[in-house]
Amino acid sequence: MTLIKSISGIRGTIGGHAGEGLNPLDIVKFTSAYATLIRKTTTVQSNKIVVGRDARISGEMVKNVVCGTLMGMGFDVVNIGLASTPTTELAVTMEGACGGIILTASHNPRQWNALKLLNEHGEFLNAAEGNEVLRIAAAEAFEYADIDHIGKYREDDSFNQRHIDSVLALKLVDVEAIRRANFRVAIDCVNSVGGIILPQLLEQLGVQHVEKLYCDPTGDFQHNPEPLEKNLGDIMGLMKQGGNDVAFVVDPDVDRLALICEDGKMYGEEYTLVTVADYVLKHTPGNTVSNLSSTRALRDVTRKYGQEYFASAVGEVNVTTKMKAVNAVIGGEGNGGVIYPESHYGRDALVGIALFLSHLAHEGKKVSELRATYPEYCIAKNRIDLTPETDVDAILVKVKELYKNEEINDIDGVKIDFPDKWVHLRKSNTEPIIRVYSEAATMEAADELGKQIMDIVYSLAK
Repeated sequence: MTLIKSISGIRGTIGGHAGEGLNPLDIVKFTSAYATLIRKTTTVQSNKIVVGRDARISGEMVKNVVCGTLMGMGFDVVNIGLASTPTTELAVTMEGACGGIILTASHNPRQWNALKLLNEHGEFLNAAEGNEVLRIAAAEAFEYADIDHIGKYREDDSFNQRHIDSVLALKLVDVEAIRRANFRVAIDCVNSVGGIILPQLLEQLGVQHVEKLYCDPTGDFQHNPEPLEKNLGDIMGLMKQGGNDVAFVVDPDVDRLALICEDGKMYGEEYTLVTVADYVLKHTPGNTVSNLSSTRALRDVTRKYGQEYFASAVGEVNVTTKMKAVNAVIGGEGNGGVIYPESHYGRDALVGIALFLSHLAHEGKKVSELRATYPEYCIAKNRIDLTPETDVDAILVKVKELYKNEEINDIDGVKIDFPDKWVHLRKSNTEPIIRVYSEAATMEAADELGKQIMDIVYSLAK
């Protein structure tokens, strides 16, 4: 059994003893702490908190515990039912609520669940707020409402359509162009909430032909739910048979978007954001942001339009904070996370799909041809396992010193930018490891760079 408490929420496996997994007692404590923080910090007059969930098997149980606890804390609950993460984020602001909780363990397997915590803007709590939730939970510094102040409960299933309406209303979403292109689209929604909302979105975008794979929202995922090539053999095989222009794959909470070309080859998760950014920048001059571990291709595309690219620390809240600071018109993460401020400050696969299809319709190319127009980079992902006694921070300082003549960014670990490649070292907050991401023109070169840096780290650790 596993229970992980962090500034971004609480997640764990279902079952076991209290404190060992994501179980009712732990859910109550953490929800109570979150409600206490919101009560102290919200500037909104309403007393509402929105709750949405993905289709996980444990979702009904977790939802009942969370909703009951929020009511016990004196909050009125708006349960929006089976809903994606971006739908829930939008529901917070549409409702004028003072917060929201999304019940999803994102790309983790079926035995996991989690509470993702939102503020009154429908955005994730920042590090200070997350730490305060952890402190309140540990101290059990919360107080429940008396009989006259218990919260109310209501259900509202209108937000999927309201989310779709907001996507269709975006200026750069060209429904007519998409309809005229007569696209044939396949989707893999890994038996979660994407299976509910994506067919509705595609139909309203004017896509007449949709081939659905794993769209029944049972929560019994047909494959590992992380949308990576190694997990997507079925949809890739379907695309290889021909007859479809593109496939869209989402994770269980629909904030990550992977694409598959008409020939069954992966488009590359790093290139979801790059492609959408190309389309946005073509029509909207402005800056872009991605995290330090994302592909350099976004920087290249941004500079093609004479605009400026900025890097943030890893983590969605860090990306959105940087985007606001530099007034970025598009940003996100290399894991297929598209953040388009014109809609909202959250990763949103629906927005990504609508903008991608608009771009594809305007370009008149096959998906593989469109992919070939972008700079070719490959990212290798490795890890260095160390002992608990190892001073990871001291090692990173030494690495920085060794490469002081290169371009260095140390806002989140150490990133070394060479003229034609880069490597990023980040220490884990939960275990004695260093994650090593490296990018170059080929996978071999990227892996070689990563291994070279790893050898240096191992020698410094001795």
